[in-house]
Amino acid sequence: MADSSMDIVSRVDRQEVDNALNQAGKEISQRYDFKNVGASISWSGEKIVMVANSAERVLAILDVFQTKLIKRGVSLKAIDTGDNEPQASGKEYRLEGVLKEGLAGENAKKVTKIIREEGPKSVKTQITGDEVRATSKSRDDLQEVQALLKNADLDFAVQFTNYR
Repeated sequence: MADSSMDIVSRVDRQEVDNALNQAGKEISQRYDFKNVGASISWSGEKIVMVANSAERVLAILDVFQTKLIKRGVSLKAIDTGDNEPQASGKEYRLEGVLKEGLAGENAKKVTKIIREEGPKSVKTQITGDEVRATSKSRDDLQEVQALLKNADLDFAVQFTNYR
């Protein structure tokens, strides 16, 4: 019997993020507490920019956006807003968020280390580009690895693809 395998990746469904951003923008334009404060959320190239006239309002916009992301099934770990401190820019405050995609070298090593130390011994890992391939003779072992990584305290989102 051939080995079973799966890829461990960190990807974001950009369409879902865009939908969440549009929903958040709609809610911000209609909510009473955001009237006449210059509140907005929009794409700026690859970044998501939140703007308002006070730092508290910017954080409220971020909260609305995060709520919409959760409802759409997008992990909050996929959006990096730095230290969540809005920056003063003239009379307005801005906060930028960047989408984090791909398992960079350090994160891929972290995933393989967790699998090696805590996972089943029959599972072999291999880092290829920005993903990690896990192979094993037993599908149950791969499912155990999935559960292990879902419960691990990682600072990035993980998904499982090409499960064969």
